[in-house]
Amino acid sequence: MKTLEQHREEIVRFGKMLHAAGLVAATDGNLSVRLEDGRILCTPTLISKGLMEPDDLVIVDDHGRKVSGWREVSSEIAMHSFIYRMRPDINGVVHAHPPTATGYAAAGIPLDAALCSEIIVTLGSVPLANYETPGTPELAEALAPLIPGHQAILMANHGVVTYGPDLLTAYMNMETVEHYAKIALVTHMLGRQQPLSATHVDKLHEIRLKYQNHNHVTAAPTKK
Repeated sequence: MKTLEQHREEIVRFGKMLHAAGLVAATDGNLSVRLEDGRILCTPTLISKGLMEPDDLVIVDDHGRKVSGWREVSSEIAMHSFIYRMRPDINGVVHAHPPTATGYAAAGIPLDAALCSEIIVTLGSVPLANYETPGTPELAEALAPLIPGHQAILMANHGVVTYGPDLLTAYMNMETVEHYAKIALVTHMLGRQQPLSATHVDKLHEIRLKYQNHNHVTAAPTKK
């Protein structure tokens, strides 16, 4: 089990990686992890993810109310806490604005074409949630039907949220979404897509299920 300080350092590290990779700009985006006691360690509002320090982070309860920290809590922590409540298996959440994937979200196009075998194995597909104002209960309601069956969601005219059993997986899911979006964009520019057949997709979903089951067995449980 990681210590609180290790979790702080991990969030700062992945925040810098998000910023360096161009997946967020200015003070965009937020990251969080669920701690062993059920509280949530998260990035504060109005801070560049490339300039954070461990003591900038704040701790909130499972409904997003601040417990400790000298900075203010982002209004978007409500989305994080909602995902944690819906998914007991999730312990890391990342929200970012990757340019290509967010372009798809702004165009109202989900990333659900079966174009790459690796994407199907890791994410399955990336659906599109209807637009609602960030930081509001309505946004959580828009995400609710999609959260149980996915680990990455496009939010119309907003950005992307990814999650996983730990922050590393949540971060890698964000990278994967943007990588997939770039590939999909190239196929649109070429004017042709050649999706995998239903038979091939079914086989890949079987591999995905085995992969997920293996991760559930090897992942350390989180205390609630």
